Amino acid sequence: MAVYTRVPDDALTEFVNRYALGNLEGIKDILSGVENSNFLLTLDTGKFILTIYEKRVRGEDLPFFINLMRHIAAKNIPCPTPIADKNGQVLQHLCNKPAALVSFLNGSMTHAITAAHCKQVGVALAQIHIATSDFNDSRANTLSLEGWAGLITRCLEKGDTVQAGLTSNLVHELKYLVEHWPNIGSMPYGVIHADLFPDNVFFDNNTLCGIIDFYFACSDFLAYDLAISINAWCFDENHSFQPTLAQAMLSGYQSVRALNAEENAAMSVLLRGAALRFLLTRLYDLLHHPEGALVKPKDPLEYVTKLKFFQDKPYVL
Repeated sequence: MAVYTRVPDDALTEFVNRYALGNLEGIKDILSGVENSNFLLTLDTGKFILTIYEKRVRGEDLPFFINLMRHIAAKNIPCPTPIADKNGQVLQHLCNKPAALVSFLNGSMTHAITAAHCKQVGVALAQIHIATSDFNDSRANTLSLEGWAGLITRCLEKGDTVQAGLTSNLVHELKYLVEHWPNIGSMPYGVIHADLFPDNVFFDNNTLCGIIDFYFACSDFLAYDLAISINAWCFDENHSFQPTLAQAMLSGYQSVRALNAEENAAMSVLLRGAALRFLLTRLYDLLHHPEGALVKPKDPLEYVTKLKFFQDKPYVL
C-alpha cells in the first residue's frame, strides 16, 4: 500500500455518498507498500479501506481481483470483502482512476517473525490454493519470464548506478531461468496470491487473522507462490536465510496440501525466480520513482543478497 493520488474533500464526500454506509468521520493515509494509493476511511458505521488503483494494475484485471476476493471470502479465508455501492457496483472511479472500497480487517503485521508465524502463513497459503481450485477466472502472470525481461531492459541504462555490474548479473540470471523454468503442465497450476509478504498478513495475539492485497494474484505454479513466501518470510533483518522459518512454513503448507516430487525438484529454480522478480520490481521502482509520491522505494539490494544465496546453495526440501 502507498499514496500516490491525493483526494480532494469534495470528491471524497461524493464517493462516500455512493454507499449506504453512513457519514465520513475521518481519512488516514496508508503509507506501507508500493503499488496503489490506499486510505483508511472511518465512517459512522465502521472502518473501510479505499484503494485507488495505480501503476501496474490494469483496469481490465480489476474484475478478476474483485471476484477472487469475493470467492475466497466465501470459503472462509480471512480477506477483505469488496463493498458494493447503492447501485450494486463494486468498481468505481475517483480522481479519474479506478477505485474500490473493501472491508477493514482487524489485526496488524508482525515485526518479529517466528516459526509459529511462518507455519500459520504456510497453512493459509495452502488454504488459498485449495479455495481457488474451483475459481473459474484466470489471469496471466505479467511478472514472470517475459515481464522480467522487459523490466531488465528498462533498467539497463541506470541499473549499475545501484550496484556495479548489476545489470549484467540480471541478464545472466534471466538466461538461466529461461533455460530451467518448468513447463506449464509439469506441476500443479492455479490461482496464486503472488505477494504474500509480512505486510500483507495480519495477526491478532500471534494468531493469523487476515490476508490482504490480492492485486498481484494470477495464474501460475502453486509451488511458485510458496517460493515467493519463503523469500519474503524466511530471512532475518540482515538478509540471512533462516532454515527453521522455512521448515515451519513448509510444514504448515504441507499439512494442508502436500508438494509432489516435481514441485520439490523445481523449488530451487522457483526460489531464484521469486528473488529475481522482487529484485527487478524494486529496482525499477527505485529508478522510476514518481516525484511527490508519499512512499519510499524498497531496497532492491535485499533481493540481490537473497538471489545470491539461492544461486550458491540450491535449496532442497
